[in-house]
Amino acid sequence: MTRRRVEDAEARRANRGWWDADADDYQAEHGAFLGDVDFVWCPEGLREADARLLGDVTGRRVLELGCGAASCSRWLATQGARPVAFDLSAGMLRHAAQAADTTGVRVPLVQADALALPFADAAFDVACTAFGAIPFVDDSAALMREVFRVLRPGGRWVFSVTHPMRWIFLDDPGESGLTAVHSYFDRSPYVEQDAHGVATYVEQHRTLGDRIRELVGAGFGLVDLVEPEWPAGHEGIWGQWSPLRGKLFPGTAIFCAVKPR
Repeated sequence: MTRRRVEDAEARRANRGWWDADADDYQAEHGAFLGDVDFVWCPEGLREADARLLGDVTGRRVLELGCGAASCSRWLATQGARPVAFDLSAGMLRHAAQAADTTGVRVPLVQADALALPFADAAFDVACTAFGAIPFVDDSAALMREVFRVLRPGGRWVFSVTHPMRWIFLDDPGESGLTAVHSYFDRSPYVEQDAHGVATYVEQHRTLGDRIRELVGAGFGLVDLVEPEWPAGHEGIWGQWSPLRGKLFPGTAIFCAVKPR
């Protein structure tokens, strides 16, 4: 692993290939936590059923970006919403289709690129993603503009990402993950690569200020920034997320924005 600049085309190839290859392992490891019909915003376990960050979704057209196995969209459908779920990875969408068969809750599934959404202007009332799409594109400002385009005036855009502060530390849930080793201001992406130096996984870092400027630059108004606290009794470990780290500093940032009327 390394931190280096990666061209957009290489990053797209890497991440699509990664999620296609890792889909089975990812679901085996995290599927029970995420649920088949549930909306979990983050490893801290914050659920939309409790947080209600999207507001009343009854009758609303909702776009889920980077949906993975689409558990969030299936939950939204049970709440009376009209969701559409999309992802770049065919492997993850295969799990979404399988879960539709097992649960009986079906939502439209679309394979698409977040930087070129195949939807009309003002087609949706709400857009959301729980750790999907945003960290995996180089031009996330363009993604914000695409979401702005497909939302109607007054539409809400809510997304969760790894808290930018976490990029200061090693990706380690234990004691080694408590020591700052990287500059917060180094936007070089985290890259895993093969023996030939070709990227196989790329994740992008932006500061809190970067994210706010992306939203404002696209035309959104920021209405809230949620930093979920680690809940008492939650002993699970998800990658770098752990009770040890969670009680000291945030692991997730959830941005809540609105397109002006």
